[in-house]
Amino acid sequence: MKYVILIYSNPATWRSLPPAETERIIGVHNSLIDELTESGEFVGIYRLADGATARTIDGVGATPVVTDGPFGEAKEYLASLWELDCENVERAIEIARPLAQHAVIEVRPLMDAAGLEM
Repeated sequence: MKYVILIYSNPATWRSLPPAETERIIGVHNSLIDELTESGEFVGIYRLADGATARTIDGVGATPVVTDGPFGEAKEYLASLWELDCENVERAIEIARPLAQHAVIEVRPLMDAAGLEM
């Protein structure tokens, strides 16, 4: 089963961290990537450009409105996306748990083009 781990992050939080804490968290991520690559569960990682470069299209209402930024009224935005191929959602959550340091994590099954879970 394929799952995606969505990492939502607040850039202000990251800027406020001491360098040693930032390095520690990056080390956690890199160790986990190594472990999952070895087990065959790691498919890929997609880091996203700064949220300030995003454009959001709000289709609620008669005319879609395009605004700057990843989304309104939030301090966290989607910063990274990991694609996994693991046994079940419990395993995907187990993998994602250490990534939740100074971030909000969402785990979601991936679907193929037909709308079926992969």
